[in-house]
Amino acid sequence: MKQENEVLEGVLQEFAKLAAIPRKSGHEQAVSDFLKSYLTELGCTVTQDEVNNIIADKPASAGFEDAPLTILQGHMDMVCVAEEGYAYDPLKDPIKLVRDEKYLSAEGTSLGADDGIGVAEGIYVLKHAKNHGPLRLIVTVDEEQGMTGAIKLSAEHLKDASFLINCDSENYDELTVGSAGSVNLDFTRELRRVPAESQHAWTIAIQGLLGGHSGERIGDGRGNAIRTLAMALLALQEEGEIELVSFTGGKARNAIPNTAKAVLATELPREKMVDVLRDIRTRFAKMYGNVDPVIDIILEPAELPQQVIKAGDTQRLLRLLTVLHTGVYAMSSVIPGLVETSANLGVVNMTEDEVEVQFFPRSAIDQKLDEFRQYAETIAALTGFTAHIGTQSPGWKENKDSRLAKIVAETFEEQNGKPMKVETIHAGLECGWHFLKNPQLDMVSIGVTTCDIHSPNEHLVLATVKPQVDLILATLEKIAALR
Repeated sequence: MKQENEVLEGVLQEFAKLAAIPRKSGHEQAVSDFLKSYLTELGCTVTQDEVNNIIADKPASAGFEDAPLTILQGHMDMVCVAEEGYAYDPLKDPIKLVRDEKYLSAEGTSLGADDGIGVAEGIYVLKHAKNHGPLRLIVTVDEEQGMTGAIKLSAEHLKDASFLINCDSENYDELTVGSAGSVNLDFTRELRRVPAESQHAWTIAIQGLLGGHSGERIGDGRGNAIRTLAMALLALQEEGEIELVSFTGGKARNAIPNTAKAVLATELPREKMVDVLRDIRTRFAKMYGNVDPVIDIILEPAELPQQVIKAGDTQRLLRLLTVLHTGVYAMSSVIPGLVETSANLGVVNMTEDEVEVQFFPRSAIDQKLDEFRQYAETIAALTGFTAHIGTQSPGWKENKDSRLAKIVAETFEEQNGKPMKVETIHAGLECGWHFLKNPQLDMVSIGVTTCDIHSPNEHLVLATVKPQVDLILATLEKIAALR
């Protein structure tokens, strides 16, 4: 028990150091500087590249200098999501950790165990590994938002390695050997505003949905707050004129939105609006109640605006939000139960002059992502928006001859007395970019068990930390014996 506590406490100490540093995707300078300094102090040779990726090398143990080089890899950024009404500035505020006997979570926000716990484990392994070959820890930036770190990482840091263990998966007993590709698709349109004609204004908010990771949880069939709100506004339009003031929703393109809010002006009676929204709630319960049981639709008076969005622009926005596919698009014909292709309507941002919609398709088949790119351009033309096509991330195809997968699976069964689940996942991993730069690199992805990532309910199962560290340490010893 003492040893188990030592490993758990040691990893959590490393994680707490990361949690104290704000590290929203695209804002990693502070945490990158910390890692550079800290890993240098630990005796590693550290490179901080032009985009703030960290590459830290530790020499082999004495006598194992000729063993193959193994990379441990994770990402330093996190998806920053807070409970509705919780005061949190992701660029300034640390994560406040909450711990009980079973779980580690955060007060009011996402935890950032994706992938802070993987980075913490990597640091712990560098400090405590014995009988290992050359080790390299690579910690990338911006994995959650655009995979900038993986894209910009120099192939020089990958080409001399034989094995790579990515520490960004979500279940300690699952061995990931393949992942989906994705593409960022954004829609923008300038907004024209006119004086408000109505004398009453209201706020409508959708709350209480589960949300969650748009890859791992998309197959559950959970509701989407943005789409639900757009459908509610269309339903209100059927009863009378509404003038839209604002529409916002979602926190990240790769998180299923669990909240959305609109402000509108209208002369519709409150009682009629309540009836319409009650129907929307009933419709939602029939469609999603088995998997997403709670929805709160809040109707409150709002300050009367001077200007509203022109009717035509409102219609174009609502058409876009209701025609974009969100959820599962196709199931795999090869792997039973695996989502092959999906899309997530993730974020709506609005200023006085412009609206932006973030849309995020994933697929194990690159050609289907190509179709989504064409689809986006067509939808944009039909709705009067401009489509912005981002970089397409490649999928990572399973290597059926992987020596590393065999070593990890055998080691897990030896340590835990049960087989490890080997799978391809419907989520993006940086391994696709690594494979593109070194097709000979033998890779797997593993991770401790984390639940409800990318949401304020995110929590880490503490009992899975030591088994994960034991698995990595034993795997490194077996790799060292391959000389």
